[in-house]
Amino acid sequence: MPLPDVESVPASQDVRAESPVIRIERLGHRYDQRQALDDVSFDVRPAEIFGLLGPNGSGKTTLFRILSTLMLATEGRATIMGHDAAREPNQVRREIGVVFQAASVDAKLTAAENLRHQGHLYGLSGRTLKRRIAEMLGRVGLADRARDRVETLSGGQQRRVELAKGLMHHPAVLLLDEPSTGLDPGARRDLWLYLKMLRDEERVTVVVTTHLMEEAEHCDRLAILNEGKLVALGTPAELKREIGGEVIVMEAREPQSLARRIAERFGGPCNVIDGKVRLEREHGHRFVTDVVEAFPGEIDSISVSKPTLEDVFIDRTGHRFWTGPESGTP
Repeated sequence: MPLPDVESVPASQDVRAESPVIRIERLGHRYDQRQALDDVSFDVRPAEIFGLLGPNGSGKTTLFRILSTLMLATEGRATIMGHDAAREPNQVRREIGVVFQAASVDAKLTAAENLRHQGHLYGLSGRTLKRRIAEMLGRVGLADRARDRVETLSGGQQRRVELAKGLMHHPAVLLLDEPSTGLDPGARRDLWLYLKMLRDEERVTVVVTTHLMEEAEHCDRLAILNEGKLVALGTPAELKREIGGEVIVMEAREPQSLARRIAERFGGPCNVIDGKVRLEREHGHRFVTDVVEAFPGEIDSISVSKPTLEDVFIDRTGHRFWTGPESGTP
């Protein structure tokens, strides 16, 4: 059954002006014996690009499914625009647009035909639907490809058709699951330029799941997940500042022994991760001179760098950000 015509749904401008747009309260979810989400809480503000960053199996896809009303959480509560995702799914669906990682467009239909079918789901018809299709294709830069079959479009253009579908009913919130999957660097750049335009010009709140560090840097704020837990929350710049200095990585024949003696001599934490000695120090470029002189001949190589989001993840979890194949339910 199609949803009520969006033209007849009362405008939510008063709700959209409120903060937060999304509220996650002590959310938890279990798959049999595995805890996919564990006591997760955070807010998403109006008109921001919010990233859910985490390696495979971190819980970000489970959280995405709960927000998109495809799954019920086993614990806690998620609300979007003041509506409970579990108790008021139809109201939530009117407020959200969803773009899944897997393609949802029909490659044998034209771009306009795909949008027409999407519009029918929301009760749109006639001139209202025709006007909306033209508007959406124009907004994603595909007005001149309206009558082309989707299978003839590039990967980036097909992704833009997906975005147009998700925006057909003018949602307040756009949810995207790994949106740059399969895109080349140019198409990925265009995607992020468009998302920022949506935020700045249309005041749409965008929530993106990703396992790509460079993609997460484009977000206004991030929630970093690991093994179902929220391990960090803030802007990329804020999170990197919390590292408190530069990151020093050393290769040595006996890393465990070297790490222990560096900690004893200079103080502060010094860890071995993936067989390399890792520590954080203010003025790290000066510190490396001291450590090389203190342990002559024991260090094979040494690097000093500004903190990255991966360093934030390592600092919070004690291990690297692994993005290998999925090993189970997301």
